[in-house]
Amino acid sequence: MTTRYYLWTVGCQMNQADSEKLAAGFERLGLKATDRIERADVVVLNTCSVRQHAEDRAYSKLGRVRELKREKPGLKVALMGCMVGLKTDDLRKRFPQVDVFARPQQFDPIMELVEAPAEDLGGEFWPATYAVPEGPAAYVPIVHGCNKFCTYCIVPYRRGREKSRPMDEIVREVAYLTVNGVREVTLLGQTVEAYGHDLGGQPDLGDLMRELSALARLARIRFLTSYPKDMTHRILEAVAELPKVMECFSLPFQAGSDRVLESMRRGYTKAEYLEKIAELRALMPNAGITTDVIVGYPGETEADFEETCELLERLRFDKVHVAAYSPRPGTIAFRTLDDDVLAAEKARRLRRVEEIEARISQEINTTYVGSVQEILVEGVRGEQPFGRTRTGKLVHVDTPVRAGSLVGVRIDHAGPFSLRGMPRDALVLA
Repeated sequence: MTTRYYLWTVGCQMNQADSEKLAAGFERLGLKATDRIERADVVVLNTCSVRQHAEDRAYSKLGRVRELKREKPGLKVALMGCMVGLKTDDLRKRFPQVDVFARPQQFDPIMELVEAPAEDLGGEFWPATYAVPEGPAAYVPIVHGCNKFCTYCIVPYRRGREKSRPMDEIVREVAYLTVNGVREVTLLGQTVEAYGHDLGGQPDLGDLMRELSALARLARIRFLTSYPKDMTHRILEAVAELPKVMECFSLPFQAGSDRVLESMRRGYTKAEYLEKIAELRALMPNAGITTDVIVGYPGETEADFEETCELLERLRFDKVHVAAYSPRPGTIAFRTLDDDVLAAEKARRLRRVEEIEARISQEINTTYVGSVQEILVEGVRGEQPFGRTRTGKLVHVDTPVRAGSLVGVRIDHAGPFSLRGMPRDALVLA
């Protein structure tokens, strides 16, 4: 009888990549996927604890699993991802329905649960086990963990310290993906420019992108998420010089106030962040830049918040990912700071940033109307193909186009969050 597994994932692209690799390992062992949890023999929940909403979704799913385990005592259950820390005693008490707990990239306990040794799949990072691509774009983690220890963030405690994958291993994986139809890869790291600091010879992200650019079948390279102090001029020059690397940056600043940045332990000042943006735009004036902002951080005054709004108006990001601060157990802020900004005030500040973002994004996107943009068609939603420009803009295409095609699309309509247009037959690039 075939063993069936149900794999549920919430959170960032790193989690998605972990789940895809785990699924590939299961498939190599002969397990088959099911999209109905009640039919599964093995259930794996890959969780996120960066936001309360993500944890709440996991709690809800764990409640469903508890009911299923009463009905099927032989059901095997694994909880993985950022909800799992070094110590699992509390988790074991709260969720007795879970058989094993596994930290991010820690596949061994899950393999033991299904009675298969993880080392058969290649050892650390599973270098011999590749996710099966489901389309022309794929995520490839290149550095795991984080050394920054920002006060509000649980990631270093869950994902551990920064550890880079060997360059040759990454190149082999990307080559495999391109042979199987992938044309664009997104290189992932909690702080992606930290790649190589811990490797012999200390190669950097630019060196890796140069190696990947030599792969004939690969058309595009993206990367995220960036950290201002890790983004060196040498890396920026590589992005500007390499034709396959997209001029698209995710560069969080989190707060516009130096006082708040210092409290967050972000490791840079507003002036240093502004210098980095100026350096980036001097090399690539038309680059797309997105950012992350937290509002309502402990002690954030109205004046502090106004500095954040002023920075948004000044730098005019293509997109802003904004979140209201929520205390995360286990973080420095949770242990040492009072969550003293009222919920209603957090909501007001959140709406204000969203309004600024929508207006500026609309203004920037409107400048694309009438231009022709190179799009890699990633797939179809609701019978409408979609893809992204080199600057990361989402584009909906108003006629059928084959997934994986690079096409020139004339932009006819712009909204605050996406563009729309028609391909030009003469501009099909590949």
